[in-house]
Amino acid sequence: MGLIKGGMGLPVDVRDVTRSGSRYTEERELPVRVAVYVEVDAPDPLIDELREALRPRTARASLQIEVAELGQTPPLAPLTDVAIAIAGTGNVGLQQAVASIRQARVPLVVTGIGDGVRSRELADALGQPTDDVIVSYDPAEVIERVGSWLSDTLGTKRLALAHNFAFMRRAVAEDAVKTTAWQNALVGTVTPIAGADMPIMTANQVKMLLQIAAAYGEPLGMERVKELLAVVGGGYLMRTIARQALTVVPVLGWAIKGGVAYTGTLAMGKTAVQYFEGGSDLGQLIAHYKGVVAEAATKVPKRRRTAFVPVEEVGQMALPVDEGTGPAGE
Repeated sequence: MGLIKGGMGLPVDVRDVTRSGSRYTEERELPVRVAVYVEVDAPDPLIDELREALRPRTARASLQIEVAELGQTPPLAPLTDVAIAIAGTGNVGLQQAVASIRQARVPLVVTGIGDGVRSRELADALGQPTDDVIVSYDPAEVIERVGSWLSDTLGTKRLALAHNFAFMRRAVAEDAVKTTAWQNALVGTVTPIAGADMPIMTANQVKMLLQIAAAYGEPLGMERVKELLAVVGGGYLMRTIARQALTVVPVLGWAIKGGVAYTGTLAMGKTAVQYFEGGSDLGQLIAHYKGVVAEAATKVPKRRRTAFVPVEEVGQMALPVDEGTGPAGE
């Protein structure tokens, strides 16, 4: 039937999660076309930083590099996804290029070196929204903020961008973590029946891990999906903490329950990002989760005890588990 059941008897739809893994694989293989317009007096440190960042890993990504000169601005290539402008003084040559890009209805971010005043000056000179102008004295910070801007702006291409450009990976992964954490917080808050939210939370967490893995170039086959479900599935630890919260603080229990779901999902996602940033693969991440889950389960009080696990400790123990026996399952 394509379902895996945890100790509390609630199903997780493996087929749905597997379809998500296949979709993420397809999304990261989408073609990506980036145009870069460089003003003639653009600062060399920023040019060098962007040149290093925009090194495609696959042939699915293509770059169009142009110099923005007065009266000589080449048009965008067909099907361009996004344009990045490297500004110097922001004179007429770049103004013409920006106007041409806007006319083609292609998303554009303008980058430069300077402070907030310089950012506003460029926005005014180029007729560009201030949210689409990224300026800093640190070129590395500019690149980091461009990564976040691209992740927010090109939702359907974010995995493809991360797959091709290393500087995009953290922004795409962190966006997946934050989005999933808020989804699970909402599910945990509004679901009135104890335990009924866990299949949804579990599926969300597995999809989150698959998105992070996709951003970092990991394989996402069926075996990986099953392994992740085995580790993430069940959710007994979160359920136990939430139940304690409802017992000890019944008036605010709904809020604590949502907070546990949010914090636990956030902790799980951040752990995954750290692992991939350190060069580890999905197999090592799964092995790590098993150890963390086993340790976290020993911290949950037995049912006959009255001790309450403080919500602030959830970040250290919020990976869900349903072992069925032992301290958490008695």
